[in-house]
Amino acid sequence: MERRLRAARQYKEEGNQRYREGRYRDAVSRYHRALLQLRGLDPSLPAPLPPLGARGPALSPEQQQALDATQTDCYNNLAACLLQMEPVNYDRVREYSQKVLERQPCNAKALYRAGVASFHLQDYDQARHYLQAATDRQPKDANVRRYLQWTESELSSYHQKEKQLYMGMFG
Repeated sequence: MERRLRAARQYKEEGNQRYREGRYRDAVSRYHRALLQLRGLDPSLPAPLPPLGARGPALSPEQQQALDATQTDCYNNLAACLLQMEPVNYDRVREYSQKVLERQPCNAKALYRAGVASFHLQDYDQARHYLQAATDRQPKDANVRRYLQWTESELSSYHQKEKQLYMGMFG
C-alpha cells in the first residue's frame, strides 16, 4: 500500500516537471499513471476485480489523506494540462475540475477551470456560477475576471435574443 502511494506521488512529481517544461502530453500520461496506482487503494471506487481473499488492511488516516491529496492534485493538474493542449477537450476539463471540487469545493483553480470549460461548452449559467465563486476567492485574478465578463456578456446577449423572441410571439 505504502509503495503504491509513493509511486503515485513520484508519477505526480514527474507530471509536474513535464508540465513546467511545457510537455503537456507527457504530463497527462504521468498523472494518469499516478491515478492508476491509487485506483485499487481508494475504498470509494469499485475494484476492477472482486477480491479473491480477505481484503487488505484499511488505510490509516495519514494514508487516506495522502491518497486524497494526490488524487485531487492529479485531477487539478490534468485539467490544467488539457487547457494547454489543442484541441481542448472542455468536457474532460470540466469533469476533472468537478472531481477536485467534490473534495475541495473552494479550490479557486478548479473553480476557474470548471468555469472556463463551461463557458466554452456554452453553459453560461454554470460558467457564471463557477467563475463568480472563483472571483470571490481570487478577486484580483485578471483571467477569472475576464472570463466572468465574457460570460456575463454572453448571458446578456442570450437574454436579449430571448426577450425579442417572446416579444415577436406575443407582441
